[in-house]
Amino acid sequence: MKKFIIKTLGCKTNQVESALIAEILTNNGYEEIKDIKLADYYILNSCSVTHIADNKNLSYIKRAKKENENIKIVLTGCMAQLEKEELLKNELIDYVVGNYEKNDIAQIINNNEKLNVSDIFSHDYFRYEKLHHTQRTRASVKIQDGCNNRCTYCTIPFARGKNRSNSIENVIEQINIFVEEGYDETVLTGIHIGQWGEDFKEKKSLKDLLEAIEKTNIKRYRLGSLNPLELTKDFIDFLAKSEKFCPHFHLSLQSVCDKTLKGMNRNYTSKDIKFLVDYINSKFDKAFIGSDIIVGFPNETKEDFDITLNNLKELEMSKIHVFPYSRRKGTIADKMPNQIDINEKRRRVNIIQEVSDKKLLEFMKKNIGSTNEITIEKQRDRKTNLLKGVTKNYLNVLIDDTDMYKDKLVKIEITGLSNDNEKLIAKIVT
Repeated sequence: MKKFIIKTLGCKTNQVESALIAEILTNNGYEEIKDIKLADYYILNSCSVTHIADNKNLSYIKRAKKENENIKIVLTGCMAQLEKEELLKNELIDYVVGNYEKNDIAQIINNNEKLNVSDIFSHDYFRYEKLHHTQRTRASVKIQDGCNNRCTYCTIPFARGKNRSNSIENVIEQINIFVEEGYDETVLTGIHIGQWGEDFKEKKSLKDLLEAIEKTNIKRYRLGSLNPLELTKDFIDFLAKSEKFCPHFHLSLQSVCDKTLKGMNRNYTSKDIKFLVDYINSKFDKAFIGSDIIVGFPNETKEDFDITLNNLKELEMSKIHVFPYSRRKGTIADKMPNQIDINEKRRRVNIIQEVSDKKLLEFMKKNIGSTNEITIEKQRDRKTNLLKGVTKNYLNVLIDDTDMYKDKLVKIEITGLSNDNEKLIAKIVT
């Protein structure tokens, strides 16, 4: 029996797809193992959102070959889609498989197809395969793929293709499978989930899908990253009335400076962002609001950065994921003048990170004394060996109790902060 290891980099969508790849390979007579020295195939499901991600992909491949010189390397994911011919020249890589062909890896290996990457824009429909098992506590459901936006810094549409939505029937079927497997929580994921349903002949919206999910037996669900323009008042009002929705928002902001947003082709303003954050906070008690921010975008002056910085300080958010702008070949931004020095980009990252750390600590303290409901994680906390869980509003908590609560939804009272201020301490409410 052929043995394989699969390594996943990047987004939650890749994680779902890796779980499906592993399940399909297993169903085709392959065995998934953990010891790379005993494996026949090393499958790397790559990310290519930045040049750092590309470098990380290649470093994992080199490491795998160093540990097992006879192992066959299968590179799939966004890097494989974008750099297919160039990657096949790399003597360490045996198979290059595109994003649309991921589910065919067993057949591709059996047929010894070295390169199997189709034109991603030639695909008009979502490719659905049922997934029965996942090693994660929260079972993610992929509801769409691709993106119709053309942000000036981003290569993801060229790696993932046009927006393609999974049908309501398929999504409900997948959720019902996870319910039968004992999962209490699901995460709706995709490349641009706010565009779900726009490609249907009879156009639908994400709200239509959520209305169907509300009728299932899943106990709670989360949403992946959303563009600010997709969170309308009507949509937020709907979520606020739900008993199943976890009040956890991740906003794909990228900047809070109007000039920079225009250069990025983001089509909203800092005023729109402020209204959205304020409206979410008015409808939810202690909603977790996270965001993505890119600093050092071409032409972002120190004054532009200060506008974003000051606006972020004023916004009542919980956490900021900050990244230095990464030049990507083939994008409009790559050809823009006034590229920012890497050291200046790092300086700006550190400044925003400090703001984020402060906001997260303040938000955690705000939750002390409140009751919540957590999903117990499968693995204990490494530092303390305590059980750990995630609240509905996306906070990490530790509880000192027995394994009897493992993988269950448990009502807790948050009592304080951990010694390192990274997690909350809670007790179970009986």
